[in-house]
Amino acid sequence: FDASTAEAVQFNVSFPKSWNAGTVTFQTMWSASGTNTGTGGFTLAGCSVASDVDYDLAFGTPVANTSLAASGTQDDLMINVVSGAVTIASVADATNTIFRLVRNVSGDDNTGDLRLVGIKIFYTTDAANDA
Repeated sequence: FDASTAEAVQFNVSFPKSWNAGTVTFQTMWSASGTNTGTGGFTLAGCSVASDVDYDLAFGTPVANTSLAASGTQDDLMINVVSGAVTIASVADATNTIFRLVRNVSGDDNTGDLRLVGIKIFYTTDAANDA
């Protein structure tokens, strides 16, 4: 993810039946391409798409996680704190949820590229199992 352009990646999650179809939170893991100690952070937005519905849906409002200062050592793993609540647009049970993760170039000040290593999605369940 470049420092000067809000580059993005999209990914899909099919939540289990036990998901309560509520908000989610997220935590990103990344590394810096250089020794810069500037902060790095991301935003996440989502929308759910049901069967037989056009994929051309609007995402919910992007939510930023708190930017984290890089260690100053190239390729160190950096783990942001868990974000606030992300409201998923068109949320419903039995859907495919599409997420859009964007480097928060207006909210971080790391001058190097950030390499996304992973993302954790936290969600709440309202059933003991998916039966």
